[in-house]
Amino acid sequence: MVLQTQALIIVVAYLVGMLLVGFIVGKLQIKDSNDYMLAGRRMGLFMVAFSLSANNIGGGSTTGLAQKAFGEWGMSAIWYVLAASIAMIPLAYFAPKIRQTMAVTIPEVVGRRFGHVSSTLTAILSVLSLFCLTSSQIAASGTVVASLTGIPTNVALVIAGAVVIIYTTFGGMIADQISDLVQFAIILVGLAIATPIVISGCGGWEAISEALPPVQLSFTKIGWVTIIGYIFNYFCTFLAGPEMVSRFETAKDEKTAKQAAWLSAVLMAAMSIFPTLLGLAALATMPDLADGGANAMMAVTTAHAPGVIVGVISAAIICATMSSADSNLLCMSTMIMNDLYLKYGGKKLTDKQIITYTRACNVVSAVIAMIISMAGVPIVTMNTFAFGIRCAGPFAAYGLGLIVPKATRNSGIISLNHLFLLLAVLKRRRIQVRNPARCIRLRGQRCGILHRKLHRMGPWSCSRAVRIR
Repeated sequence: MVLQTQALIIVVAYLVGMLLVGFIVGKLQIKDSNDYMLAGRRMGLFMVAFSLSANNIGGGSTTGLAQKAFGEWGMSAIWYVLAASIAMIPLAYFAPKIRQTMAVTIPEVVGRRFGHVSSTLTAILSVLSLFCLTSSQIAASGTVVASLTGIPTNVALVIAGAVVIIYTTFGGMIADQISDLVQFAIILVGLAIATPIVISGCGGWEAISEALPPVQLSFTKIGWVTIIGYIFNYFCTFLAGPEMVSRFETAKDEKTAKQAAWLSAVLMAAMSIFPTLLGLAALATMPDLADGGANAMMAVTTAHAPGVIVGVISAAIICATMSSADSNLLCMSTMIMNDLYLKYGGKKLTDKQIITYTRACNVVSAVIAMIISMAGVPIVTMNTFAFGIRCAGPFAAYGLGLIVPKATRNSGIISLNHLFLLLAVLKRRRIQVRNPARCIRLRGQRCGILHRKLHRMGPWSCSRAVRIR
């Protein structure tokens, strides 16, 4: 009971702190819609880099990573997050180009290059994927709060959702990035402190390694094809992810955006180590955990660390889920306003009205996401659907649109239509996300079809292309 009380105090303190961040920033820092949506495009290196990292580190990268290490993956589970770190390296090439567009959203850039139809289709697909991701992360946050405090899951879900709504709605992107900085610091520092304590409590690394089969300590147990598949899929997801692109847009200049991508790669590489080691420590000392070690991180920490450390880890797990939920929510509301309502709403709004409407959209969208999360749709199902939309649809139109100056409007529409073809084939072949290598092979086949279609259109011309500013 003492342990639960200590964890509860730390978790409540964290939630209250996030509410204060949103309220204070909303009162002092938000002057116009540019501040609210893009933090005034004045964020420095550490703010952008930590925000990028926090958005990539969710529940799957903490408790999920420990579970993979506890299970069949062993030490090679480290690649689940390390692959994301490596995927940030080529993203550093795109980061300055993203910042140079001076755009607010991905559909805005797509619209400049490929016209209103492509822009609207990109916005609809992106909003749909963000709805799924917001729902899944609110559900994950509520589940963690419930497991740590003992309150009913639906009540915990409402609490977690309300906190996300309040600090995101009040503070916008500035509050979002401040909270991301705090959240990632809690995650990284908390795990860095807890992991050595837990390993020591288990008898040291030598005792842990002796208790495990040698194959569990292999860094490449899952195979290079799977590792490369994860790197490829992460890169596609990052480049087409509004929550990632918006962070580069908030950087004060192109150089900061590029450096932030490199620093984020380093931070995520560090994050890949600790949950993996905790999962292996749990496997060595408590191999009979229920549900395949789903609670391996908390179980081994609770058994070998002081109550205060357990409380910090508890807050870190909640941080991991909320840092993704708030970003998805804000990006979704910004896209609905910027790319759908202001374009088709038929009513010209003042800057102050844009902020008010965006805030209202935050609340409505979050409530809908909370209702979806209460419906019991599996988190993995929602995430799989969202990432499938993102990788197969806007990725080509946006990513290649940044670096291919002579692409025509027709090529943008064809690349977006490619989404429906790919998803149909994926469904027919029943390909699971667990097999990214097969997804790569299939994606290569479909991209070959796309290439032939574009080739038949004749030489590319920039006569109808809308240049990016």
